[in-house]
Amino acid sequence: MNAAGGTQVLYGLHAVRIALERNPARVRRVRLAAGRDDARVRTVEELARRHQVRVERVEARVLQQALGDVAHQGVVADIEPLPAWDEDQLLEALAGERSPLLLALDGVQDPHNLGACLRTADACGALAVIVPRDRAAQLTPTARKVAAGAAESVPVVSVTNLVRTLKLLKEAGLWVVGADTAGSRPAQELDLTGPVVLVLGAEGSGLRHLTREHCDYLAHLPQLGTVESLNVSVAAGMLLYEAVRQRRGAAGTPATVNAATATAATTAVRKTST
Repeated sequence: MNAAGGTQVLYGLHAVRIALERNPARVRRVRLAAGRDDARVRTVEELARRHQVRVERVEARVLQQALGDVAHQGVVADIEPLPAWDEDQLLEALAGERSPLLLALDGVQDPHNLGACLRTADACGALAVIVPRDRAAQLTPTARKVAAGAAESVPVVSVTNLVRTLKLLKEAGLWVVGADTAGSRPAQELDLTGPVVLVLGAEGSGLRHLTREHCDYLAHLPQLGTVESLNVSVAAGMLLYEAVRQRRGAAGTPATVNAATATAATTAVRKTST
């Protein structure tokens, strides 16, 4: 949802507060419901005034008319969004990273899932989140609210062809690890300490066939219950934190596929994907 002057709408107490704390220069206006005067709303108002952001008190029905039936919590901001990256900007950013961690979402449809993935990607230090431009969730106000500020700190790379982007990332030296319930290796047995992009598929259908073919490895997460699969944002969080665990040298099952053996094991895969 776009606001006036090229800005976008961000709503929700936590999301707006985080935006004011982290990126106040990009917040153009804050609107607060006239009937709300509790401590959390006052904190948002004080932050906005401290950073010289215009604050308006409006009737709650005005916000509801503007936003529709969403849980805005009486707090709405017009923000200058973090510019989306293209492939060139992503590759340029990779040049300055020693062991970049990326997350790619192959056709995730639910903006709640996109927002949750962004939030976890931010917590785990991911460089960016990659999404297809078509037939996939984009950064809507709902996704921004769920992301709770992460949409303003983790760049989203919107690409025309995800498989083409994965090929470019391979050429740049990244390993492509796809999440699949039928994956041949548990995630904890893969070396996620180097340059890697974690790829997760759409809700229900998972990775597309062509995307799966261009992964160096297909990893699965241990499941001890009866459900067939995990929510995509939950699976993304588990994989991202497995990468963090390995990178921090935490105790646990060591990775059994190191960079040297991976190079030999995936030579054939990379030849077929170029």
